[in-house]
Amino acid sequence: MERLYYSIGEVAKMFNVNTSLIRFWEKEFDIIKPKKNKKGNRLFTQQDVDNFYVIYNLVKERGYTLQGAKEKLKKNKDNTIKNIEIVKSLNKVKNFLIEIKKEL
Repeated sequence: MERLYYSIGEVAKMFNVNTSLIRFWEKEFDIIKPKKNKKGNRLFTQQDVDNFYVIYNLVKERGYTLQGAKEKLKKNKDNTIKNIEIVKSLNKVKNFLIEIKKEL
């Protein structure tokens, strides 16, 4: 079952980064829009987590600058997200095949 909200700590743990980076990216990228509870704690939706994955992929895995990542998302966000989803799927297939190979 998918959760409705994730804390900033949970999101940071998913990407193995500091919470300060999550807050920084939230300010830098307008596609990240967490809700805040009465205490002011950030509550991230699955959509926010998916958007973090896109930003993480562009900046950390593909070496884009923040400005470059912003421009890429502005120019063709849908295409960028589709490409990242394809890479995710291919990595799952790769890991599955590696597991099968280990069992042989």
